[in-house]
Amino acid sequence: MTAPGKSPRRIKTAAVKQAKKEKEKKPPRSRLLVKSAGATILLAILVLAGGLAVIYLAPDHGPVVKPVQPAHVPATKIPVFEVYPGEKQALPSPPTHTGDAVPAPSPPAGVGDTADLPSPPAVGQPRIAIIIDDIGYDRKIANRLITTDPALTLSILPESPFRREIAAAAREAGLEVMLHLPMEPEEYPHVDPGPGVLLTGMAPDALIGQLEADIADIPYITGVNNHMGSKLTTESVQLYQIFTVLKKKNLFFIDSRTTENSLCRPSAKKLQLPFAERDVFLDNTLSEADITRQVNQLADTAVRHGKAIGIGHPHPETCRVLADQLPLIKQRVQLVPASMLVTISD
Repeated sequence: MTAPGKSPRRIKTAAVKQAKKEKEKKPPRSRLLVKSAGATILLAILVLAGGLAVIYLAPDHGPVVKPVQPAHVPATKIPVFEVYPGEKQALPSPPTHTGDAVPAPSPPAGVGDTADLPSPPAVGQPRIAIIIDDIGYDRKIANRLITTDPALTLSILPESPFRREIAAAAREAGLEVMLHLPMEPEEYPHVDPGPGVLLTGMAPDALIGQLEADIADIPYITGVNNHMGSKLTTESVQLYQIFTVLKKKNLFFIDSRTTENSLCRPSAKKLQLPFAERDVFLDNTLSEADITRQVNQLADTAVRHGKAIGIGHPHPETCRVLADQLPLIKQRVQLVPASMLVTISD
């Protein structure tokens, strides 16, 4: 039954018209998608604009840079050297990396190679050897020493910046080259011997491995002396390990005598290793008068005992005294490479 006054046909026609009008009012799906994309883009633009405003309006504290870990650079400070108890320690001179160039190195020679060294002196003539330690950080000083006298001996620190070119230049000029082997002092770690150090706490494999690396690091060496080492040279177990390697490689050892308690001599005797000891430190004070006195004391010791070994360092004062005094003391004694004063104890 229908409402009064309206036929079913009229009601249907009115419903169709109303549905058509509502459909025309609803936007198409594509139009909705366009509007949605536009809103997203507008939001992104607003966010970007806000970020730029923060950047440009904020106080300028400079760019933020992520720290970069520095690459390994060899030390350029000459390590402090240790002296015999009771003797005043000289302050090392600042390293110099400029000045006269050292000739380019020749191809490396084998360890223990003694070809072309000066001939032994006449039997019975007093002999001295002068070893200059801590070589490798100053090319100018090294070149001065090389041209001072071909019978000087240079002892070079492992991993020093100019070790190989100085060793090659010294060898070409006829000087003997040694390894200045860093060893643990009593004051370690407060006093650091520098790269390549041998420590009493090292396991045997680690100690021998470091020793072999130090030996391989310096070309043309014929022997070794200790840099510092007031603790390690009192440890017989480590000394036996070290001296066994040196003997196999045909290298001698000279004890710098940085402690009265050194066991180097009995250890070398037990292993029949060519060995000697330092008699005089030349430059524990950097007074040229004191260095001159020490050089003459070295010559006096050789006259009394037939031979003597002195150790100095690459200070300008030491270089000047040697240049002045060597011609004079060589009238009394003969200057020879350190290898000529080592012996094997019976």
